[in-house]
Amino acid sequence: MMNLQTLVGTELPIIQAPMAGVQGSALAVAVSNAGGLGSLPGAMLTPDALRQELSAIRARTTRPYNVNFFCHAQPAADPAREAAWRAALAPYYAEFGIDPASIATAPARLPFSAAVADVLADFAPPEVSFHFGLPSPELLARVKAWGAKVLSSATTVDEALWLQAHGVDAVIAQGLEAGGHRGMFLSDDLTTQGGTFALLPQLVHALRIPVIAAGGITDAQGVAAALALGAAGVQVGTAYLLCPEATTSAVHRAALQSDTARHTALTNLFTGRPARGIVNRIVRELGPLSALAPCFPLATSAVAPLRAKAEGFGSGDFSPLWAGQNVAGCRDVPAGVLTQELVRGLG
Repeated sequence: MMNLQTLVGTELPIIQAPMAGVQGSALAVAVSNAGGLGSLPGAMLTPDALRQELSAIRARTTRPYNVNFFCHAQPAADPAREAAWRAALAPYYAEFGIDPASIATAPARLPFSAAVADVLADFAPPEVSFHFGLPSPELLARVKAWGAKVLSSATTVDEALWLQAHGVDAVIAQGLEAGGHRGMFLSDDLTTQGGTFALLPQLVHALRIPVIAAGGITDAQGVAAALALGAAGVQVGTAYLLCPEATTSAVHRAALQSDTARHTALTNLFTGRPARGIVNRIVRELGPLSALAPCFPLATSAVAPLRAKAEGFGSGDFSPLWAGQNVAGCRDVPAGVLTQELVRGLG
C-alpha cells in the first residue's frame, strides 16, 4: 500500500495534527520545513483570517502542507436547552460576578463552506483534510478540482469504509487516545470507539487506500509500532503542544507539564461534542458528559466568559485543556526538532 511520503510528497511519514485554538501557520510551516506535513486548522478562522494564514505559509515554505476543516451540520438554536445549560453554570457565573444576560450566543467553529472554498482555490493547497465526515459532494469536487489530496478521520471501520466510498485519498484512523474532538460522524455512541492500535489493523485490512494512525503516539517508538501494523504514516498532535511555534496558552502549557495531564477524559462541556482534554474543575464538578450542553458548537459561548475570568487569574479550571492520553513526548523543543525525533531510528 502507498506510504504517506508517496501520497503527499513529504520526506517523512509524519503529519502534524491540525489543532484549532492552539496553533496557526507558524507550527505548520516549521513541521513542513522539517520534512513532515504541517497542518493549518481552519475551523475557527474567518475567510479573511484563513487567507492571511495561507499567505504566511506560502511565503515561508515551498513544502507540502495540509489545511483542515470541520464538516458538522450547524444545529438549530434551542432556547430551552441553552437556558438549562446556563442554569447549570449559574453558580460559576455568580462566583465570578458574570451577568449571564451579557453573554452572546454564537458558534465558535463553522463548517466548511463555499466562501472558504473560494479562498482555498486561490492557494490550491496540496492537501485538505476534514473532521466529522466530508463536505457536500459539490464542495468536495471543488477541492479535488485543483488536484488536492483529501484526507478525513474515521473512528470506526464503518466510518472508514464510508470515507473510502466517498472518494478520500487516505483515512486517518483516530484512536480513542487522541486529544481534541472525536472525528466520529456516523454514530454518537461512544462505545463504538476503539484504541489506536486496535482500530489501525482493522482499517488496514478493510481498506484499499492508505491509513494514517492517530492517537496516543508521541515518540519514535510509537511511530515505528504504527508503521509495523501497516500505517502509511502517523498523525501527531499532543506532542507539539509545548513547541514554541504553538500558541498554546500559559495555563494549558502548565497543565501539560503537571501530574494532572495523566488524567484526561472525553467531555462535551466546552463545545457540545466529545473531545479529550485534561480533567479540570468544571469537568470534575459537572461530570465530563452533560445532556444539558447544547449541540456542537453552541455550548462554547456559555463557558467562554468563565474561561476568560479564570485564565485572568492564571487558572485553567474552565479551559478546554485538550490533550491525548499520552503526554510523555510533549516537550518544549522546536517543532522541526520534534518532527525529526519522531522518525529517529526508522529505516
